[in-house]
Amino acid sequence: MGDMIDSIRIVFTDNAGVVPEEMRCLVLGGKGAALAEMGTALSLPVPPGFTVVTEVCRQYLADGWPVGLDEDLDQAVAGLEERTGRRLGDPGDPLLVSVRSGAPVSMPGMLDTVLNLGLNDATTAGLARITDERFALDSQRRFLVSYAKVVMGIKADLGSMVSRAVEAAGVTREADLAPDEQRSLVADIERAVVEEVGEPVPKHPSEQLRRAVAAVFESWRGERAVAYRKVEGVADEMGTACTVQAMVFGN
Repeated sequence: MGDMIDSIRIVFTDNAGVVPEEMRCLVLGGKGAALAEMGTALSLPVPPGFTVVTEVCRQYLADGWPVGLDEDLDQAVAGLEERTGRRLGDPGDPLLVSVRSGAPVSMPGMLDTVLNLGLNDATTAGLARITDERFALDSQRRFLVSYAKVVMGIKADLGSMVSRAVEAAGVTREADLAPDEQRSLVADIERAVVEEVGEPVPKHPSEQLRRAVAAVFESWRGERAVAYRKVEGVADEMGTACTVQAMVFGN
């Protein structure tokens, strides 16, 4: 792609001009390129975010977690904190993010989105003070379900667990559960995760993010993704990007 482009690891949505327009989809993936287009050329209001480029995925698949990527992610998070005025892991005013895979071509077998990454018991309490307790606990529940399924690969039917809690409470949707009911549901989900995989969902936001990025890269060599590329003639060497984007009050 060129030495300058190959040296880039992370690109902010509002600084996508560092990648030539004709290369953005290959470098930033479909989602990252689309967000860059919306935020720059179209001047649409897009929540701040950054994309870990496809070259990093290729390095990961070849040699494991790239040297220095932890520091690069820390710097990118600091840039996101500066843009949003919130801090990842801050119990007073927590920054929450979504994590999405974004291959240059649309394909099955890639990961679903992780929502509300950055939540733990302390940041959930902080979110409750900013919004309300019911909303914060519902956001934590959604984070746990998405993270457990997408990043940790849990097979337990967490959706049925949520549906049973809603039915038992006599409400129509998860967000209508009372705070005590939501706390109980969160505890049940956390217990189910530990029972299946032997470890809890990480509490530290930096670890949550690192593992989510790694899971996105791992999905490139998942069975469904490999089979699709073989049938469609998509190059295995293409790799996928990973886009991290600030959420607005966890919703």
